Amino acid sequence: MVGTNLKAETTSLMDERDATESEINAIIHRLCQDGGPGLSANLVDSEGFPRADINIPAVRADRQRLAELRIDHINLTEKISQNIQLLHATKLGPKVSTTMDSDDVDMSNTVGPANADTTSGIPFAMVDEIAEASPAAEDGLQLGDQMVKFGSVESGDDLLPRLASEVQKNQGTATSVVVMRQGVLTSLYITPRTWEGSGLLGCHFKFL
Repeated sequence: MVGTNLKAETTSLMDERDATESEINAIIHRLCQDGGPGLSANLVDSEGFPRADINIPAVRADRQRLAELRIDHINLTEKISQNIQLLHATKLGPKVSTTMDSDDVDMSNTVGPANADTTSGIPFAMVDEIAEASPAAEDGLQLGDQMVKFGSVESGDDLLPRLASEVQKNQGTATSVVVMRQGVLTSLYITPRTWEGSGLLGCHFKFL
């Protein structure tokens, strides 16, 4: 009974996280559309006056809501990871795998220290440069982070073209990322997007 309840709770949390991701993507699309203010651009002009080309109250509300949703997403992911760890420890739930039975919990998008077995766990690149105010920096990537998984890309052959393709494919979409940070697998949520600098991430990877 405990296992069944825990599985049901985990499924509910995953549904809630999916809804959170959908709302995040909608806000990002709205802010980053052509002529939009983006996620961090100034809301005043060069003379310090409020910009007349955007709805400032609406933009502020969207940015505030986005910040809240990102915190919610982190908390949901942590709770899901804790539940999965408990299911494994008590052997009440199914073993995590890439192929799940229809009545199993879908864990394919879950990342974090508690369920590191959903990734290879092998870093394939290290962040050796990161630009200030870049998408990567704003979304939590740090200098020295070792990339374990970016979207569907993990260690293997042809990493550079695979990673470049994944970034392009996920432009404007919040993307699940796993990094090794100070020896601990850490989950992030990065949205490749245009900004004032070059590229869609604003960082450089050194492949290992």
